[in-house]
Order: sequence, then C-alpha cells, then structure tokens
Amino acid sequence: MRNATALVLSLLPGVALACGTPVCLVNPESLSLPEVITFEDVSSGSGPGRNVDGILPLPGATFGERFAGQTTLARGAHDEIAGTAFSPLTMLPGAAGQNLSVVHFYGQTVLNGYGAAGFPRREGQGEGAIAVLFDTDQSAFAFDLRGGEEGAAYVTFYRRDGSELGQVPVEPTGEFAVGFLRATGADDIAGFIITNTDPQGLAIDTLRFGKPPDLS
Repeated sequence: MRNATALVLSLLPGVALACGTPVCLVNPESLSLPEVITFEDVSSGSGPGRNVDGILPLPGATFGERFAGQTTLARGAHDEIAGTAFSPLTMLPGAAGQNLSVVHFYGQTVLNGYGAAGFPRREGQGEGAIAVLFDTDQSAFAFDLRGGEEGAAYVTFYRRDGSELGQVPVEPTGEFAVGFLRATGADDIAGFIITNTDPQGLAIDTLRFGKPPDLS
C-alpha cells in the first residue's frame, strides 16, 4: 500500500489545476521550498520521547495542539479539534501530558501529538493533534509522515484571521512525504492542524516551506 500511495503522489501535478479544493495535495518533490525544520536540534528522548507541555517555537514556525477559540475532543484514543479559531490565529498547547513529544529513534527525530491517554502511555503516542503556525503566510508546504499504518490523516488549513480554508485527507497513511499547494497560488495559509485515525498514531518530520528568493 505504501508503494501505491507513492505512485499516486508521483502522478500529482506540481501546479494546482482543478483539484477541486482550496488546497491541493501535490507531489512534494515538485515544490521548491527553501526553509526546513527537521527537529534535530530540539531536545528529544527515546521511547515516548521528551514531553513538551507548552508551545514549541522554532525558526519559521510554532508548534502546539490547536488554535485559540478551538477545543479538543476525544474520538476514541485520538484527538478531534472543534470550534472556530480566533483572529489573529494564535497557538495553544494541549493539557499537561496531552500536547507533544519529541522522539529520537533510528537516527531520526520526529514530533508526536499526544492524545487523551497522556504521556508517556503508548496508547496516547501519535494520537494527538499537531498544530503548526507559520511566522509568515505560505502558499505551499510539505512534511514527512512517520509511523503510519494505513489509517487516515486529516490536514486542516487556516488563514491568519482564523477562517478555515478547508481540509485535505491523506489516506492510507504510511512513511512518505506529502505536499500541499494553494489552488489559487495565494499566500494565505497561516497555519494548519493534523489529526489522524491511524491505529498506531502518527508523527511528523522535516517540515518544508517558504519561497525561493526573487533573483530578478
């Protein structure tokens, strides 16, 4: 199934033409994205990782659970985010032990969301929502999915004023990169939230964003 997903992504255009949604799922290799966050410089741990109870600011983006105005609900072991985000879009962490963890394994450092079971319980690892707030608005970005077991992930996009641009499902999940491109080309993606229903939960790695410098 992983190979089938990779084949589908390889056939997606780099230019968002008639994808039918405000933000299109595209082949990440088709995007020129000069800014990269790998989490390699973030303090991490093995097993459940290092618990992060507050927001996690990194160069170019801040990470947490949801945005101000929203609430977190439990859908079984997984997080579900409800409500309308306030303006301007503002990052919030989850409850203590139900926010994020940074995990180092097999030479990689990844970011987990922790669900209602809480840190360090395995049934909470990867089940939580991950919210990302960019320092500047974007027209495209990409990231690597880690730990997917053919479940589903849902990426919801927001403008700076808190309005929702839409949601794109990624299914089946697996170990691969995904890219997203604003259909109109507008630079108005201020942030996004990833939730999932994967049986083993999900982590993310290597967030790529930004635009190449104008050399004209």
